[in-house]
Amino acid sequence: MPQPETTQVLYTARAESGLKGLYRLGAITALIVLVGPLAEVLISFLPGVAGLTQQTVTAIDWFTLLQNHWFIGLRNLGLLNIVGAALLAPTFLALYFALRRDDEGFGAFGTILFFVGLAIYLASNRAFSMLSLSGQYASATTEAQRSLLIAAGQAMLAEGQTRAGIPLIEFASLLISVVMLRGKVFSKATAYAGILGNALLMVFEAILAFLPAFLNVGLVIAGGGGLAIMIWYLLVGRRLLQLE
Repeated sequence: MPQPETTQVLYTARAESGLKGLYRLGAITALIVLVGPLAEVLISFLPGVAGLTQQTVTAIDWFTLLQNHWFIGLRNLGLLNIVGAALLAPTFLALYFALRRDDEGFGAFGTILFFVGLAIYLASNRAFSMLSLSGQYASATTEAQRSLLIAAGQAMLAEGQTRAGIPLIEFASLLISVVMLRGKVFSKATAYAGILGNALLMVFEAILAFLPAFLNVGLVIAGGGGLAIMIWYLLVGRRLLQLE
């Protein structure tokens, strides 16, 4: 019969082994997320993409785009943002366990806020709903059916491309970055990159929501924030790999 001390040692070893796997997964997903902004830029410069985007005004325009170029249509509706946000789930779990000894309370709070924001964003995004309506429109056999589907699509467009949940994700990331700054696991450079990037992106969200007349200024701020966030993901991914 194993002694209590032996059982505890075995349990601790298994827990540490599991955490190493989580750290590795979190690092990999953080580094994969870096591909998203680069992919956005590359796709924007593909021949014909700009023209296709400018032609999407009405629900029928979107249905046509999704039928003929479904990937471009989904991308224009935020597909890469959806994938990027979902990929961050393992990263934030890994960050929680890496930071729990520095400040478990705020680390847990930031992690919970991230998952709440992620759930809201995924539930409110209209990309796949529009794709479904597009398929139904293509197979509709009567004008009455088409009219109903057009009305449904137009209602989704009237709501706008919702960013619900994203400010919460950014605030959670900012909070995690502050915990990093106060702790000893991550470097000060990593913490400052996260604080700067998420703060700038939150400013952009405020401009987008309340000061649309200053959108051009907001885009410049978002560009700076996006660059800082990319550096943050890179540094976070590298550090998590070192924790294996």
